[in-house]
Amino acid sequence: MNILLAVDGSDHSYEAVRALTHLRRADELTLLHVVDAPRPAYPMMVPEVAQELYAQLERSMKEDGERLLTRIHSLLPPHSGPVTKELAVGSPAEVIVRAAETRHADLIVMGARGMGPVKERLFGSVSHRVLSLASCAKLILQGSLRDLKQVLLPLEGQSDAEAALRFLRKRPFHNPVTINLLTVLPSTRPPWPVDDTAAQQLEAQALRHARDFVDGVATELQTVGYATQSASVLGPPVAMILQEAEKMGVDLIMMGSRAKQGLARFVLGSVSHAVLHRASSQVLVFE
Repeated sequence: MNILLAVDGSDHSYEAVRALTHLRRADELTLLHVVDAPRPAYPMMVPEVAQELYAQLERSMKEDGERLLTRIHSLLPPHSGPVTKELAVGSPAEVIVRAAETRHADLIVMGARGMGPVKERLFGSVSHRVLSLASCAKLILQGSLRDLKQVLLPLEGQSDAEAALRFLRKRPFHNPVTINLLTVLPSTRPPWPVDDTAAQQLEAQALRHARDFVDGVATELQTVGYATQSASVLGPPVAMILQEAEKMGVDLIMMGSRAKQGLARFVLGSVSHAVLHRASSQVLVFE
């Protein structure tokens, strides 16, 4: 499994480094730091002087970046795998996404330097843009991943399940974990008048079908060595996922992106984006 670890020197960035303890040894681990030097905003300045100031600032930031990469390298867990250090210049989100594609990364690990959920959804931080644009799995740390034994895997449908199975077959975790599969159904009460007994029967039937679905996925995961548990519940997806995560005390929530496309993907978000902002546990988003 190829891992791209993007670092910027923030506290959350160091939490991303520590999270590697819980991931399997990488076939290739790329340490990436992106220098994004601001251009001088002085319209009356002579262009040559402005360019020289920018060049000096960029040189200084590159030197700081090299020292950061060396420090991060020294903090990596012993089982990290072969490491490549990379210093790049440009827009951080675009550089990270492009590097992940070039390196054929299976997983991007990085910290979230939050601006707050409202601003982040409207304007896009680096972590939010990477989450939205990168085509591989993303683990974006908003705090400590202190342990990794219990994983909650909410599934929406067959395509979600297939994507989760593809990722989990890569054996991404260092130690054995239990995968808690969950499917959340909205209310199944029909729009036409119906008595409570009939409504309860419809709900029970829908839950049985949902449970059969997650049980089938659980069986496939068991064949590749995972311990599993399964559940199906009724209710609003985000609220129920967060409720089950708290009830189970999971260390990590794994979710398919399921985001809307285009501008709506950034402004409105998706279930995975909402869970990422509100969950007390860490969230890994797979594609």
